[in-house]
Amino acid sequence: MVLFFTSAAVAPAATIYMGRDKVENEELIKFAWPQDVWFHVDKLSSAHVYLRMPESMSWEAIPEALLTDCAQLVKANSIEGNKKDNLTVIYTPGDNLKKTGDMAVGQVSFHSDKRQYKKNGSRVEALPIVHVVKRENAIVNRLNKTKVERQVDHEQERVDRIKKESAIRRTAATEKKKADLELARTREAEKAARSYDTLFNAENDDEEGLAEPRKTGRELEEDFM
Repeated sequence: MVLFFTSAAVAPAATIYMGRDKVENEELIKFAWPQDVWFHVDKLSSAHVYLRMPESMSWEAIPEALLTDCAQLVKANSIEGNKKDNLTVIYTPGDNLKKTGDMAVGQVSFHSDKRQYKKNGSRVEALPIVHVVKRENAIVNRLNKTKVERQVDHEQERVDRIKKESAIRRTAATEKKKADLELARTREAEKAARSYDTLFNAENDDEEGLAEPRKTGRELEEDFM
């Protein structure tokens, strides 16, 4: 079973989720979406909490209030961490999670321990962190009021997501092709219009005697020489 929470710290609201136990965490590690960001208490046992970022949000620029919601939920679901103050919560994109066969159930590592991200306008090579001074009951209670427990078919969910994303890409490609074709037609029409204007002006000059008389081939050869 997967526990889902809704954070109203941003608009539209964001979805936060986590596994009920370490067995479920194995599935979440395996099936995390590209737009999922993983949170965990550093150096202590805790729940694996995931943020499913809304569209257009970058993991490097998650709003502070949303980071706080995720970090507070992680702390509240850490047996040891919930009793301590001044904790560090680490986070990283779901595709940076690494699982090997020799790891215990629920244990996870990273493809890169120094995932680059932006901090104060500069590039930093380290896993980003959220410093949690203490448990904020108001935040934890607000999130718990939105909690929904649901059985998830992770494989089917992945298939549906891939189909949806593929359809969106196909639609975008079709729209781009139409736009490119329309632009090409517009440019061709403009080119034809310019050619017509040039021809029209030349004919008027001929009629008014303003155009230079046409030269014979011999005259052209003499000009060249």
